[in-house]
Amino acid sequence: MWPEPDHPAVVRRMRTAHASARLAMGVRSTPGGQHAWGWQGRTLGQPVTTPDGVAWLRLASAPVGGVVETFWNGAIDAQRLLPPSLPRPWLLRWHDGTDRSWTYRAELHEQAAARTVTDRAVVTTPPQLSAPWWAALRNALGTVAAVPTTRISIQRGFLAWAMPHYLGIAPGDLADQPWTTAHGDLHYANLCAPQLHMLDWEGWGLAPAGYDAAMLHSRSLLAPAAAGRVHAEFGDLLNTAHGRFAELAVITELLDAAANGINTVLAEPLRSRAAALLQQSAPSV
Repeated sequence: MWPEPDHPAVVRRMRTAHASARLAMGVRSTPGGQHAWGWQGRTLGQPVTTPDGVAWLRLASAPVGGVVETFWNGAIDAQRLLPPSLPRPWLLRWHDGTDRSWTYRAELHEQAAARTVTDRAVVTTPPQLSAPWWAALRNALGTVAAVPTTRISIQRGFLAWAMPHYLGIAPGDLADQPWTTAHGDLHYANLCAPQLHMLDWEGWGLAPAGYDAAMLHSRSLLAPAAAGRVHAEFGDLLNTAHGRFAELAVITELLDAAANGINTVLAEPLRSRAAALLQQSAPSV
Protein backbone atom coordinates (compact mmCIF):
# COMPACT_ATOMS: atom_id res chain seq x y z
CA MET A 1 0.00 0.00 0.00
CA TRP A 2 1.01 3.60 -0.56
CA PRO A 3 0.24 6.72 1.48
CA GLU A 4 -2.83 8.76 0.66
CA PRO A 5 -1.92 11.16 -2.18
CA ASP A 6 -0.66 14.60 -1.20
CA HIS A 7 -2.99 16.30 -3.68
CA PRO A 8 -6.49 16.83 -2.24
CA ALA A 9 -7.96 16.98 -5.74
CA VAL A 10 -6.74 13.44 -6.47
CA VAL A 11 -8.17 12.18 -3.19
CA ARG A 12 -11.55 13.81 -3.89
CA ARG A 13 -11.68 12.51 -7.45
CA MET A 14 -10.85 8.93 -6.49
CA ARG A 15 -13.22 8.88 -3.52
CA THR A 16 -16.01 10.26 -5.70
CA ALA A 17 -15.30 7.71 -8.43
CA HIS A 18 -15.20 4.90 -5.86
CA ALA A 19 -18.60 5.99 -4.52
CA SER A 20 -19.98 6.03 -8.08
CA ALA A 21 -18.63 2.54 -8.67
CA ARG A 22 -20.22 1.27 -5.46
CA LEU A 23 -23.56 2.67 -6.56
CA ALA A 24 -23.25 1.16 -10.04
CA MET A 25 -22.31 -2.26 -8.64
CA GLY A 26 -24.94 -2.33 -5.90
CA VAL A 27 -22.55 -2.48 -2.94
CA ARG A 28 -22.14 -0.31 0.16
CA SER A 29 -19.11 1.05 1.95
CA THR A 30 -18.21 -0.98 5.05
CA PRO A 31 -18.02 1.33 8.10
CA GLY A 32 -14.52 1.56 9.53
CA GLY A 33 -12.98 -0.28 6.59
CA GLN A 34 -9.34 0.38 5.76
CA HIS A 35 -8.53 2.26 2.55
CA ALA A 36 -5.66 1.00 0.41
CA TRP A 37 -4.12 3.55 -1.95
CA GLY A 38 -1.97 2.72 -4.96
CA TRP A 39 1.00 4.68 -6.25
CA GLN A 40 0.17 8.39 -6.63
CA GLY A 41 -3.48 7.61 -6.06
CA ARG A 42 -3.79 5.57 -9.25
CA THR A 43 -5.87 2.96 -7.41
CA LEU A 44 -8.09 2.94 -4.34
CA GLY A 45 -9.42 -0.17 -2.62
CA GLN A 46 -11.64 -0.67 0.40
CA PRO A 47 -13.95 -3.31 1.87
CA VAL A 48 -17.59 -3.14 0.82
CA THR A 49 -20.76 -4.91 1.86
CA THR A 50 -22.63 -6.90 -0.76
CA PRO A 51 -25.85 -8.93 -0.48
CA ASP A 52 -23.58 -11.97 0.00
CA GLY A 53 -21.28 -10.46 2.62
CA VAL A 54 -18.06 -8.46 2.74
CA ALA A 55 -15.94 -8.09 -0.41
CA TRP A 56 -13.15 -5.82 -1.65
CA LEU A 57 -13.72 -3.14 -4.28
CA ARG A 58 -10.60 -1.95 -6.06
CA LEU A 59 -10.84 1.07 -8.35
CA ALA A 60 -8.14 1.73 -10.95
CA SER A 61 -7.84 4.96 -12.93
CA ALA A 62 -6.05 6.09 -16.07
CA PRO A 63 -6.24 9.24 -18.17
CA VAL A 64 -8.67 8.90 -21.05
CA GLY A 65 -6.68 7.40 -23.92
CA GLY A 66 -3.86 6.37 -21.56
CA VAL A 67 -4.89 2.85 -20.55
CA VAL A 68 -2.04 0.30 -20.56
CA GLU A 69 -3.88 -2.87 -21.49
CA THR A 70 -1.51 -5.31 -19.74
CA PHE A 71 -2.06 -3.73 -16.33
CA TRP A 72 -5.65 -2.70 -16.97
CA ASN A 73 -6.76 -6.24 -17.78
CA GLY A 74 -4.43 -8.13 -15.44
CA ALA A 75 -7.05 -9.20 -12.88
CA ILE A 76 -9.52 -10.24 -15.58
CA ASP A 77 -6.87 -12.22 -17.44
CA ALA A 78 -5.81 -13.83 -14.16
CA GLN A 79 -9.38 -14.89 -13.47
CA ARG A 80 -9.67 -16.42 -16.93
CA LEU A 81 -6.25 -18.01 -17.33
CA LEU A 82 -4.67 -18.85 -13.98
CA PRO A 83 -5.44 -22.21 -12.32
CA PRO A 84 -8.18 -22.03 -9.69
CA SER A 85 -5.85 -23.82 -7.27
CA LEU A 86 -3.74 -20.67 -6.88
CA PRO A 87 -4.45 -19.08 -3.49
CA ARG A 88 -5.87 -15.70 -4.41
CA PRO A 89 -9.09 -13.74 -3.89
CA TRP A 90 -11.55 -14.49 -6.68
CA LEU A 91 -12.57 -11.69 -9.04
CA LEU A 92 -16.36 -11.61 -8.84
CA ARG A 93 -17.25 -8.94 -11.41
CA TRP A 94 -16.13 -5.57 -12.71
CA HIS A 95 -17.51 -2.29 -14.00
CA ASP A 96 -16.03 0.40 -16.28
CA GLY A 97 -16.79 4.09 -16.18
CA THR A 98 -15.44 7.44 -17.36
CA ASP A 99 -15.65 11.12 -16.64
CA ARG A 100 -14.38 13.96 -18.82
CA SER A 101 -10.69 13.17 -18.29
CA TRP A 102 -10.40 9.77 -16.61
CA THR A 103 -11.25 6.15 -17.27
CA TYR A 104 -12.05 3.89 -14.31
CA ARG A 105 -12.28 0.18 -13.73
CA ALA A 106 -13.88 -1.12 -10.56
CA GLU A 107 -13.11 -4.74 -9.65
CA LEU A 108 -15.10 -6.56 -6.99
CA HIS A 109 -12.96 -9.26 -5.38
CA GLU A 110 -13.50 -11.73 -2.61
CA GLN A 111 -12.18 -10.42 0.68
CA ALA A 112 -8.87 -12.11 1.49
CA ALA A 113 -9.15 -14.61 4.32
CA ALA A 114 -5.94 -13.35 5.98
CA ARG A 115 -4.06 -10.08 6.46
CA THR A 116 -1.10 -9.01 4.39
CA VAL A 117 2.28 -9.86 5.88
CA THR A 118 3.22 -6.16 5.89
CA ASP A 119 1.63 -2.94 4.70
CA ARG A 120 4.65 -1.81 2.66
CA ALA A 121 6.51 -3.37 -0.26
CA VAL A 122 9.94 -2.90 1.35
CA VAL A 123 10.53 -4.56 4.72
CA THR A 124 12.93 -3.38 7.42
CA THR A 125 12.28 -6.19 9.91
CA PRO A 126 12.05 -9.87 9.00
CA PRO A 127 8.48 -11.20 8.96
CA GLN A 128 7.81 -14.33 10.99
CA LEU A 129 6.48 -16.91 8.54
CA SER A 130 6.10 -20.65 8.96
CA ALA A 131 7.75 -23.40 6.94
CA PRO A 132 4.34 -24.47 5.52
CA TRP A 133 3.75 -20.87 4.37
CA TRP A 134 7.05 -20.87 2.47
CA ALA A 135 6.24 -24.26 0.98
CA ALA A 136 2.86 -22.94 -0.17
CA LEU A 137 4.51 -19.88 -1.76
CA ARG A 138 7.05 -22.04 -3.55
CA ASN A 139 4.30 -24.29 -4.87
CA ALA A 140 2.23 -21.30 -6.00
CA LEU A 141 5.14 -19.68 -7.86
CA GLY A 142 5.86 -22.98 -9.56
CA THR A 143 2.23 -23.16 -10.67
CA VAL A 144 2.36 -19.61 -12.01
CA ALA A 145 5.62 -20.24 -13.87
CA ALA A 146 4.01 -23.09 -15.82
CA VAL A 147 1.08 -21.00 -17.12
CA PRO A 148 1.39 -20.25 -20.86
CA THR A 149 0.80 -16.59 -21.70
CA THR A 150 1.69 -13.79 -24.09
CA ARG A 151 1.40 -11.21 -21.32
CA ILE A 152 4.63 -9.40 -20.40
CA SER A 153 5.68 -8.32 -16.89
CA ILE A 154 8.94 -6.63 -17.87
CA GLN A 155 9.86 -5.53 -21.36
CA ARG A 156 13.03 -6.77 -23.03
CA GLY A 157 13.45 -3.34 -24.60
CA PHE A 158 13.49 -1.74 -21.15
CA LEU A 159 16.23 -4.11 -19.97
CA ALA A 160 18.26 -3.50 -23.14
CA TRP A 161 18.31 0.22 -22.26
CA ALA A 162 18.27 0.14 -18.46
CA MET A 163 20.89 -2.50 -17.64
CA PRO A 164 23.70 -0.54 -19.34
CA HIS A 165 22.31 2.69 -17.88
CA TYR A 166 22.07 1.57 -14.24
CA LEU A 167 24.54 -1.32 -14.02
CA GLY A 168 27.02 -0.50 -16.78
CA ILE A 169 26.54 -3.91 -18.39
CA ALA A 170 25.04 -5.15 -21.62
CA PRO A 171 22.24 -7.68 -21.12
CA GLY A 172 23.37 -9.70 -24.14
CA ASP A 173 20.87 -11.63 -26.22
CA LEU A 174 17.72 -11.43 -24.15
CA ALA A 175 16.10 -14.07 -26.32
CA ASP A 176 18.61 -16.60 -24.97
CA GLN A 177 17.48 -16.10 -21.38
CA PRO A 178 14.77 -18.43 -20.04
CA TRP A 179 11.55 -16.51 -19.39
CA THR A 180 8.64 -17.92 -17.43
CA THR A 181 5.34 -16.55 -16.17
CA ALA A 182 5.60 -14.46 -13.01
CA HIS A 183 3.29 -12.70 -10.58
CA GLY A 184 5.27 -9.59 -11.50
CA ASP A 185 5.07 -7.59 -8.26
CA LEU A 186 5.92 -10.01 -5.48
CA HIS A 187 6.40 -8.40 -2.08
CA TYR A 188 5.04 -8.94 1.41
CA ALA A 189 2.29 -6.33 1.06
CA ASN A 190 0.88 -8.51 -1.75
CA LEU A 191 1.14 -11.72 0.30
CA CYS A 192 -1.15 -12.78 3.14
CA ALA A 193 -0.41 -14.91 6.20
CA PRO A 194 -0.77 -17.17 8.10
CA GLN A 195 -2.76 -18.63 5.22
CA LEU A 196 -1.12 -17.76 1.90
CA HIS A 197 -3.11 -15.58 -0.46
CA MET A 198 -1.48 -13.69 -3.33
CA LEU A 199 -2.92 -10.27 -4.12
CA ASP A 200 -2.62 -7.76 -6.99
CA TRP A 201 -2.38 -9.65 -10.28
CA GLU A 202 -2.48 -6.60 -12.54
CA GLY A 203 1.10 -7.01 -13.84
CA TRP A 204 1.51 -10.78 -14.16
CA GLY A 205 3.20 -12.16 -17.26
CA LEU A 206 6.50 -13.26 -18.72
CA ALA A 207 9.74 -12.31 -16.99
CA PRO A 208 13.22 -13.79 -16.55
CA ALA A 209 13.02 -17.18 -14.80
CA GLY A 210 13.33 -16.60 -11.05
CA TYR A 211 11.98 -13.05 -11.29
CA ASP A 212 9.45 -13.36 -8.46
CA ALA A 213 11.96 -14.82 -6.01
CA ALA A 214 14.46 -12.14 -7.04
CA MET A 215 11.88 -9.41 -6.49
CA LEU A 216 11.02 -10.66 -3.01
CA HIS A 217 14.73 -10.88 -2.18
CA SER A 218 15.53 -7.39 -3.45
CA ARG A 219 12.69 -5.83 -1.50
CA SER A 220 14.03 -7.54 1.64
CA LEU A 221 17.56 -6.14 1.45
CA LEU A 222 16.99 -3.66 4.29
CA ALA A 223 16.30 -6.63 6.57
CA PRO A 224 19.25 -9.00 5.97
CA ALA A 225 17.60 -11.85 7.87
CA ALA A 226 14.55 -11.56 5.62
CA ALA A 227 16.70 -11.50 2.49
CA GLY A 228 18.60 -14.51 3.81
CA ARG A 229 15.37 -16.43 4.34
CA VAL A 230 14.24 -15.73 0.77
CA HIS A 231 17.61 -16.86 -0.52
CA ALA A 232 17.46 -20.01 1.58
CA GLU A 233 14.01 -20.86 0.30
CA PHE A 234 14.71 -20.10 -3.37
CA GLY A 235 18.46 -20.66 -3.60
CA ASP A 236 18.03 -23.37 -6.21
CA LEU A 237 16.53 -20.70 -8.48
CA LEU A 238 18.71 -17.74 -7.51
CA ASN A 239 22.05 -19.58 -7.38
CA THR A 240 22.01 -20.27 -11.10
CA ALA A 241 23.14 -18.29 -14.13
CA HIS A 242 19.57 -17.45 -15.11
CA GLY A 243 18.66 -16.72 -11.48
CA ARG A 244 21.47 -14.19 -11.22
CA PHE A 245 20.29 -12.63 -14.47
CA ALA A 246 16.76 -12.39 -13.05
CA GLU A 247 18.11 -10.71 -9.94
CA LEU A 248 20.09 -8.20 -11.99
CA ALA A 249 16.95 -7.50 -14.04
CA VAL A 250 14.96 -6.85 -10.86
CA ILE A 251 17.71 -4.65 -9.43
CA THR A 252 17.73 -2.66 -12.66
CA GLU A 253 13.97 -2.18 -12.47
CA LEU A 254 14.07 -1.10 -8.83
CA LEU A 255 16.97 1.29 -9.44
CA ASP A 256 14.92 2.88 -12.21
CA ALA A 257 12.04 3.23 -9.76
CA ALA A 258 14.39 4.76 -7.17
CA ALA A 259 15.62 7.24 -9.78
CA ASN A 260 11.99 8.30 -10.10
CA GLY A 261 11.56 8.76 -6.35
CA ILE A 262 10.12 5.34 -5.44
CA ASN A 263 11.69 3.51 -2.48
CA THR A 264 14.92 5.49 -2.79
CA VAL A 265 16.19 3.91 0.46
CA LEU A 266 16.79 0.71 -1.52
CA ALA A 267 19.18 2.27 -4.03
CA GLU A 268 22.48 1.69 -2.20
CA PRO A 269 21.69 -1.88 -1.04
CA LEU A 270 20.63 -2.68 -4.61
CA ARG A 271 23.90 -1.36 -6.03
CA SER A 272 25.88 -3.35 -3.48
CA ARG A 273 23.97 -6.50 -4.31
CA ALA A 274 24.48 -5.94 -8.03
CA ALA A 275 28.22 -5.52 -7.51
CA ALA A 276 28.34 -8.83 -5.63
CA LEU A 277 26.39 -10.59 -8.36
CA LEU A 278 28.61 -9.19 -11.09
CA GLN A 279 31.64 -10.71 -9.41
CA GLN A 280 30.08 -14.12 -9.97
CA SER A 281 29.78 -15.77 -13.33
CA ALA A 282 26.52 -14.90 -15.07
CA PRO A 283 25.44 -15.19 -18.70
CA SER A 284 25.65 -12.19 -20.98
CA VAL A 285 26.96 -9.83 -18.31
